Amino acid sequence: MSWGGPGTRVTRLELFYDLVFVFAFFNVTTLAAANLTVRTLLESLAVVALLWWCWTGFVAVGNVVRADQGIMPVIGFLIMAAVFVLALTTAVAFYDEPGGLPGPLVFACAYLVTWVVKVAALWSTTLPERGAVRRSVLLTIPTMSGALIILAAATLPQRLVPEHERDVRLALWAVALLLEYGFGLLLGRIGWRLRSVGHWAERHALIVLVALGESVIALGIGTTTRAGRPITVSVIAAAVLGIAVIATLWWLYFDVLAFAVEQALHGTRGPERIPLARDIYTYLHLPLIIGVILVALGLKRLLTGVIATPGRAARETLDGLDPLVLYGGVVVFLLALVAIEWRTFRRLDGLSLGGAALLAAGTPLAYLLPTLTALGLLTGLVGLVVLVRLRSTRHMRARVREKALSEQESLEAEANRWRRRHL
Repeated sequence: MSWGGPGTRVTRLELFYDLVFVFAFFNVTTLAAANLTVRTLLESLAVVALLWWCWTGFVAVGNVVRADQGIMPVIGFLIMAAVFVLALTTAVAFYDEPGGLPGPLVFACAYLVTWVVKVAALWSTTLPERGAVRRSVLLTIPTMSGALIILAAATLPQRLVPEHERDVRLALWAVALLLEYGFGLLLGRIGWRLRSVGHWAERHALIVLVALGESVIALGIGTTTRAGRPITVSVIAAAVLGIAVIATLWWLYFDVLAFAVEQALHGTRGPERIPLARDIYTYLHLPLIIGVILVALGLKRLLTGVIATPGRAARETLDGLDPLVLYGGVVVFLLALVAIEWRTFRRLDGLSLGGAALLAAGTPLAYLLPTLTALGLLTGLVGLVVLVRLRSTRHMRARVREKALSEQESLEAEANRWRRRHL
């Protein structure tokens, strides 16, 4: 077992593990897009929250021990296989389809396996002393309890209340998620330590990149529904505008905020570090991911509709939940940025907050505008937020990015010195 240290960074093997979450996020988007209702949207978001908690548990283990050393690659492959089964069974996580294995039970068992493997990895790193054993027990009980509640949700509702099976199952999922996420609030009190701030921040930044990549894939996969139809100006316009929206989301997070938050966490010492790391990354990065997935869902449905009837895209409007999901996803993303900046710096991000308010006010208008015009309006509003931010925060942006570049150059210089001596 090779322990992580203050300078530990993300390994290539961890990036490989995250590929399965690309498929998981994409599958959630695809299944919700097939039948977008309030119920399917809530169930999809519950699956995302469960996947997120599963992922964060693996990140916590990888922060303690190096993921590419010793037994850890095997543990990672086991978790990867279990998460892949989770992704495969997303469509039947809440109701069973005849002709195969019981879907909710397979999903619940796969989720339980991920936690059994992570708990085994956690206990393998526990030192034989009273404090360490106590911390491991306190970490194990709530997470395993949540997995067991998910298992109960897969087996009990259809036997006890078959007429309300999906409602009861969703309620039990809510209990499990509240238990698991509520337990996270106690991490700072049970002695959990963050071995590498850089690893922790980089892992979460990369999963945001994974979600943005999934949105690009979802947008592109929408073109496969054209079934031989020719590519039209409307299709190209929708695709370009969709990419522009995704690119602005990338810029809003990665241009400055990701650097600034990591730098602030590095500079935080003492008992404040764990609550700050937990709140910013474990909790407040979840709405970032949810916002991106909602945008991916909205773009996929929009592009599919444009391809099916390209001549109507410039005349007819979006309907149902589509504008709410598309605009709402960007609003959720912007509000998450506001919350992250407030929690880190106690500074209100008025630009993102104003942009979220502007988009929320523009959502009813999106129901009245033609499809491409509504997408163009969304792109223009988010682009306006980016341009105003570039102008109003240029001094702070230059300072943060200069510090990040200086750190990177120092690390590269040290690595070059090592290579000259040893290679």
